[in-house]
Amino acid sequence: MRLALVLSLCLALPHPAAAWTEPARGTADRRAMMDAMRPLAEMNLGAPVEFVVHTLRVDGSAGFAMVSAQRPGGGEIDMAQTPMVRQQGLDPEFMDGANMQALLWKSGQSWAVAHWAIGATDAWWADPALCPQWAAVTPEVC
Repeated sequence: MRLALVLSLCLALPHPAAAWTEPARGTADRRAMMDAMRPLAEMNLGAPVEFVVHTLRVDGSAGFAMVSAQRPGGGEIDMAQTPMVRQQGLDPEFMDGANMQALLWKSGQSWAVAHWAIGATDAWWADPALCPQWAAVTPEVC
């Protein structure tokens, strides 16, 4: 609920023109960003996972991704059976499913995940402390 409110408020506010770009399917950046996120997703959701990309932005060395994890071929992930629930004790009733967001950083040709969440129910990337590095890819909240 809070996420929807934050996003709707952000979209209603004026913003400078976005300079970020979306890496196209099949590009090295897109593949490297997904590959950087996949180990975190598989550690928490169980392997294997593939992503449905909802938002993917790059500006220079900063990146932002919003994805939904699923099993290969489109199978739904049973959150109650995931390592993050069974081993870490997280409650799937208080999570937004297998949705994942990440702030990424590029060094050379490699992408690394700097901040991430799975199942977040708020727009954690709107934290003002994150804006100095990722404002270019999250202009709606910075």
